[in-house]
Amino acid sequence: MGAGRRQQLRSATTLGVALTLVTGALTAPAAAAMTGVTLSVDVSAARHVISPDIYGLNGADPAFAAEIGMPVARWGGNASTRYNFKNHTYNTGSDWYFENIVAGPDNTVESFVRTNRDRGTKQIVTVPMSGWVAKDSPGAHPFACGFPATRFPTQDGFDQWDPNCGNGKLNAANLTGAVPTDTSIAVDASFDGEMVSHLVSQFGPAARGGVSIYELDNEPVLWNATHRDVHPDAVSYDELGGKSTATAAAVKAADPSAAVLGPSGWGYCEWVASGLDGCAPGADAAAHGGLNFSQWYLKNMRDFSAAHGGKRFLNYFDQHYYPQIGGGTDPDADALRLRSTRSLWDPTYVEESWIGPSGVNAPPLQFIRTMKSWVAQYYPGTKIAITEYNWGALDNINGALTQSDVLGIFGREGLDLATMWGEPQPTQPGAYAFRMYRNYDGAGSRFGDVSVSAVSSDQGQLAVYGAQRLCDNAVTVMVVNKTGSDQASPLSVAGFNGSGTAQRFTYSPADLTAIVHGQDLPVRRGRIDATFPANSVTLLVLPARRR
Repeated sequence: MGAGRRQQLRSATTLGVALTLVTGALTAPAAAAMTGVTLSVDVSAARHVISPDIYGLNGADPAFAAEIGMPVARWGGNASTRYNFKNHTYNTGSDWYFENIVAGPDNTVESFVRTNRDRGTKQIVTVPMSGWVAKDSPGAHPFACGFPATRFPTQDGFDQWDPNCGNGKLNAANLTGAVPTDTSIAVDASFDGEMVSHLVSQFGPAARGGVSIYELDNEPVLWNATHRDVHPDAVSYDELGGKSTATAAAVKAADPSAAVLGPSGWGYCEWVASGLDGCAPGADAAAHGGLNFSQWYLKNMRDFSAAHGGKRFLNYFDQHYYPQIGGGTDPDADALRLRSTRSLWDPTYVEESWIGPSGVNAPPLQFIRTMKSWVAQYYPGTKIAITEYNWGALDNINGALTQSDVLGIFGREGLDLATMWGEPQPTQPGAYAFRMYRNYDGAGSRFGDVSVSAVSSDQGQLAVYGAQRLCDNAVTVMVVNKTGSDQASPLSVAGFNGSGTAQRFTYSPADLTAIVHGQDLPVRRGRIDATFPANSVTLLVLPARRR
């Protein structure tokens, strides 16, 4: 969780008969714009398993989590950096006046693990790595805090409910000289080993239903901002590298069956540069073979593995991704939100934010593809994760369209794990994006498990994603109409033996409270001319022919 965001605590057989669909129009043909966009799906091509873990959340309404069968949940964010499992106390850092807070019984790490284990959700638990965790503290005001008025009487702001706790700024500049022991105690990697051992004693090891994944702290390059009262110095390659290997080794010693995930950087700058270097590789990078921060991190973990008999100490390479766009929903903001998903994969898309040529002059990000290429070069076999992301506007149809596009991209591009930060409320449009993939019919039916080739001649107007379901061999095709007009477009499906009809499910502005099951569509040879409503997400489900 970046500064300013508060914490909330199989191989499949290809079926071989080519066919195409013929459907009735989704709306009256006269209302549809014939854009020339063509859609094609080939069930026999580009097949790979879609990880169910891409549909994760950091937290969720319990009923919604159960409804979508939430596959993975993360316990993390800024507050986890100083969480002390021995006294259930954390520090809010710069998010809220650097105060020590005793977690209530429903907000402890044990409660998180128990709740998610009981509903069958895989857990990610963050272990602290900055060198400090919260000390024993009162459970009510006045709290222990990093910049107390007794030590810093003049500050720009104080907590209205705890006037001794300040924001650590004077004239908008960060104060220095905080005393870490005012709030915290010094710890090292052995503390993390104790934390994992404690959770194993409570819930068993990962291999027997315990915590599956441990995250190596949260956004470490921001420690000197979010937790500057205890870690005022910028993070270097050597600090992060040394702490990461030591902590990973402690985790694996306490639970050899658990996976390790890191470094969970906050965004572009931490993706490529250490805290010492800023937002581009500099002297710190030059001292480490000229590799950027992510490349060196992967190489360092691989080298540590090689020095320890080839044992793997990093299972997931994780970075956070927040598109650097505003939260507005005016036409320009909506259009940018929908375009910006291209930064995850498109080699032709140049960032339109400060990350692009007007700022740090980054090349096209291709965020997921670049992460995979770095893994392939510097630590092959490591999985890819994005444990925080959010495109915003989840209370708006535009946010639902964008989130539907993002989930489709995650599956097509082969991301291994993702957990959204700032999850949608169950009644918000953004929640329906998850339902389209995880419960489109209200009976638990889901998008396919195996991604297949799905191509749009204009992904910016009609984005298309295809997958085959392993349980019944049905083919599922998700189409996101990103335009404000009904779009009539031919759709062909090859490499599939269908049943003769296709089910249609649509989420659109016509009814933001439900996914509408439309009339089943006839399946015939050749092609179809389907019409997709303006600003909508449509799922076509093609049952396999019974033998």
